[in-house]
Amino acid sequence: MENYVITIARGYGSGGKTIGKMLSEKLGISYYNRELLRMASDESGIHERLFGQADERVRAVLFKPSGAYKGEVLPPESDDFVSDDNLFNYQAKVIKQLAAKESCVIVGRCADFVLKDRPNVVRVFVHAPFENCVATVMNLYGMSRKDAEKEITATDRHRSAYYKYYTGRDWNNAENYDLCLNSAQLGFDKCVEIVEAYLKIRFQ
Repeated sequence: MENYVITIARGYGSGGKTIGKMLSEKLGISYYNRELLRMASDESGIHERLFGQADERVRAVLFKPSGAYKGEVLPPESDDFVSDDNLFNYQAKVIKQLAAKESCVIVGRCADFVLKDRPNVVRVFVHAPFENCVATVMNLYGMSRKDAEKEITATDRHRSAYYKYYTGRDWNNAENYDLCLNSAQLGFDKCVEIVEAYLKIRFQ
């Protein structure tokens, strides 16, 4: 089988990041999450801090129609070289380079859309009921219920707006994905098993 990529979109507190790490370890393939910011910084020469500030969020009022990603990077002489759009372009470039050279797990950053033209991509969306996400965030970060609820609502709103802006699609629409997994019902281990089974069926 050629290189394959598992992309994971995830609700905050659903455990998608953990499931991604578990998959990478079980399958013996690389895992990319925030590492993509450093790699895009290295590729572009733009400071990693700027990538971090724009990470999975729309920072300003944007007047372009949704579906802003067109697949090109702007050169250093461009006035928009360090714009949020070009930061996304470089991140997408790195995602495509990784998909071309190795099998891996990529978390977030619209990777499912960026790689939409590649055949060997498994697109996963991990979600869980709001109450379960609240309990997870409270336990992980020692937050109060009020703060956890606020953090989850804000983070998922940012991710949804970011995804809509760059892809023109709704982030939580099941049609975007091959598998939608309720981590609260299944548990992390079962989620990993389901993705593994899907890989075998699809690519056998």
